[in-house]
Order: sequence, then C-alpha cells, then structure tokens
Amino acid sequence: MLKNDGKIMRVFVTGGAGTLGVALAERLVSEGHSFFALDNFATGHRGALAMDHPAITCKEGSIVDDVLLGRCFDEFQPTHVIHSAASYKDPTNWRADAETNVLGTINVVRQAERHNVRRFLNFQTALAYGRPTVVPIPIEAPTQPFTSYGISKTAGEAYVRSSAVPSVSLRLANVTGPRLAIGPIPTFYTRLKAAKPCFCTDSVRDFLDQEDFLDLAMLCLSDDAPTGVFNASTGTGHAIKEIFDAAVSHLGVVLDYDVPIVGPEIDDVSAVVLDPRQTEVNFSWSARFDFAQIMERMFAWYDAHGVDAIYSHLKSPVSGD
Repeated sequence: MLKNDGKIMRVFVTGGAGTLGVALAERLVSEGHSFFALDNFATGHRGALAMDHPAITCKEGSIVDDVLLGRCFDEFQPTHVIHSAASYKDPTNWRADAETNVLGTINVVRQAERHNVRRFLNFQTALAYGRPTVVPIPIEAPTQPFTSYGISKTAGEAYVRSSAVPSVSLRLANVTGPRLAIGPIPTFYTRLKAAKPCFCTDSVRDFLDQEDFLDLAMLCLSDDAPTGVFNASTGTGHAIKEIFDAAVSHLGVVLDYDVPIVGPEIDDVSAVVLDPRQTEVNFSWSARFDFAQIMERMFAWYDAHGVDAIYSHLKSPVSGD
C-alpha cells in the first residue's frame, strides 16, 4: 500500500488558488497536512482559500520571480511540491506561456532540489499529445504539441522529469468539480440559463471527477509511489454535444432551434481521450464516477454557487450575444 508512514506533509502548491489548488488544500488540510499556495491570481480565485486556517498560507506572486519563490520555500520548508501553476489565458501570448510554463517550472524544480523535497507532483495538459493517431491515447504515445500552451507545458514537464527529485507528472483529462470555470460545461450552463444561443464543436473529450483526481494526487505524494508520467482519466470519451444535452436536461430548457454542430477550429483537436490503464495498475486506482454522475455533480454545484469567469485554451470564436 502507498503511504507516507504517518508523516505530516508540508505541501507547497504553485497556482494554489486555482480550481485544482483549492481542492487540494481542502483535502490536504482535512488530513492534517500544511499547505502553502503561491498564486499570481491571473486565473486563481481570490478568497477561495480559508486564509484564517492555521494550516494554510497564501502568498501573491509569480513562479517567474525566483527571488520571491526562494523566500517562500525558505519560509515554508516544504516536504512536497505540487506544480499546478500554468499560463494559458491568452493563446497568442507565447512569451507569457514560456515565462511561466518553462522558466517558472525550472525555478520551481531548482527550489525543490535545493530543499530536498520528498515528492514533486506536476500537472500536465493532454494537449502535450497534439493530434493523436490512436484514441484512447496511451502513455507511450509521442508528444507533439502545436499550441503555445501545449508546447510550453511539454517543455516544462521535460525539466521536471530531468530533475533528481522523485516526480510524477499527471497528464490530465478535463477535471470537473467545485469552482470549475473553464470549458464547455460552465459555458453551456451559463448561456442556456441566460437564454443565449449555443453551438457545439464536433469533438470528443474525457472528464474526471475532482474526487477521483484528488484520490490519485494523494497516492502520487506517497513516499513509495511510482515515479514517471501517467494519464489521469476515466478512459471514456464523450461528444461535446452530450454535455450540451445534459445541460439542457438539467436546466429544463426548451429549445426553439437545433444547436449547430461545427468542426474543430484550427487550434483544436477532434478527439482527446486518455488511456489510464498504466495508472490504474501502478497506483491501484480507478475512477469511481461515470459521465452521468460527473455532469450531475457539476450542475448541482453551479445551482448552489454559480459560475465564475470562463476561460478557454483555444482561439475559437465566441458566438454573439
């Protein structure tokens, strides 16, 4: 069994105020560990972390600032690092992506080496695979990214893997859960609720519930966990139209038009579904929630809490209001 021998972890999380970072804070602190978040709030959520909690520290800043990063590491003395920070908000800003996803990653890796952290967990985009020739995509498939986000994140992952620090890099499906404000799920929910027109791309994606993601992340932090690169996914793909239909059903919307189905944009990929079989074997882990449950849980969150700003990794045009 994977374990940390009862040791309390001091986990330094870059991008710690983002959707995944906040979820990790909640899980880690609930299990008695300490959590330090560094976030520039470009896409993170101000106020999402419980700042009055004695086990949580949050500092505003960028991983590109190596001096600040070093001070934070020295102050916190982490035993573990989770690298969640990423630049993706503007697909045309190659420099910003390279600064954060490549140079920033190098800074984090070097600080982790300097402090001899026990485990380094990196989050990687499925866009690292580019346009795959085999779906579901096996972990041994070649990386061939073509977007700024994918290219820069793939370069950053290579630096993580080149480090002497024991590391796991998870190539992630679309993780759903509280505070999700990116992608088709919140987009359809928001637009349908506001009686705005929608369109669906003719593409297929895989989705992973946040609780399943957190279970795997905690296993990756264990002292005796495998190292390397792994896919995190259910392994099952679903058309974007299925998300639209689920949102229509949940909201009880009656449409007076047939939703347009458009082809993928030039910077999009028609089918991205990750094969998790090696992950399942190595970590004795598998996803518990299926697609219907994932959608139900996500829409229930939006019903209770609403949707924040919506971002996209792609340059696809936004339909008019």
